[in-house]
Amino acid sequence: MSHLPIGAPVAPAAAPAVVAGTASLPLARRLAEALDAPIVQREVRRFPDGEAYVRILDDLADRDAIIVQSTHPDPELVEMLLLQDAAREARAASVTAVVPYLAYARQDRAFHPGEAVSSRAVALALSAADLVITVDPHKEEVLRHFTCEAAAVTAVPQLAEALARHDVEAVLAPDKGARERAGDAARILGVPFDHLEKTRLGPTEVRIQAKDLDVEGRRVAIVDDLIASGGTMREATRQLLDQGAAAVLAACTHGLFTDGAVPKLLDAGVDRIVCTDTLPAEGCEVISAAPAVAARLREAALHAG
Repeated sequence: MSHLPIGAPVAPAAAPAVVAGTASLPLARRLAEALDAPIVQREVRRFPDGEAYVRILDDLADRDAIIVQSTHPDPELVEMLLLQDAAREARAASVTAVVPYLAYARQDRAFHPGEAVSSRAVALALSAADLVITVDPHKEEVLRHFTCEAAAVTAVPQLAEALARHDVEAVLAPDKGARERAGDAARILGVPFDHLEKTRLGPTEVRIQAKDLDVEGRRVAIVDDLIASGGTMREATRQLLDQGAAAVLAACTHGLFTDGAVPKLLDAGVDRIVCTDTLPAEGCEVISAAPAVAARLREAALHAG
């Protein structure tokens, strides 16, 4: 079994206090720093059968507990549920669940009879908190499934700030449905934006290009909420470069990066990959979503006061 206590003892007058889940340690530390809040000592370990054990080691009585834990993969979801229960057992005054990456958010309705609405099932489980804050969910409609207060914040300003340092001259959405996010980034950067369209040329040939924007000679960024396998982005990068783009950057809030996505994207010609710290990531530029979350927490504190 592994033993993972972190942080320093909480000062007697400290409130709120941050409880860092194992899936989100870097973001939790940055959030605590932004809020000038202590990080609670806690113990998380696994029994030989794989079940989790969670214990809050510091005094949380009458404190506002902010638990930071992404819920991917599944064991991290269980850990979040146990951390919520541990905070209640420790008599926290309130429990806020910061879920940087909300797993299962992509299925917000049943597509076939008898299917589980996975976003609803997860939301109901997490609603043991008083407030849930998540970052750039695939669809904000998932918030309606929570029975507690729930809010979404966006890390697009942080992504745009990073892209500005790399002289991005245009922003593209991977499809029409993602135009709003790309448009927000483009407006911050002060550059044009568009979305990519696929045109089938034959049984096995597809052309991917910006709907209206001329990419020739431009450094363009494809901005999405998440990158999983990156297959579509790889093919889009190849074709955009063939169409004369000076460089293609890939940016997302959530870097799932399944099946060796990062090296495959770089091999396809992606100039740079930018993501946030909602999930662990290697081989790309990682910026923090903590400022976006901290701003929402300060707003909640003001309303509570």
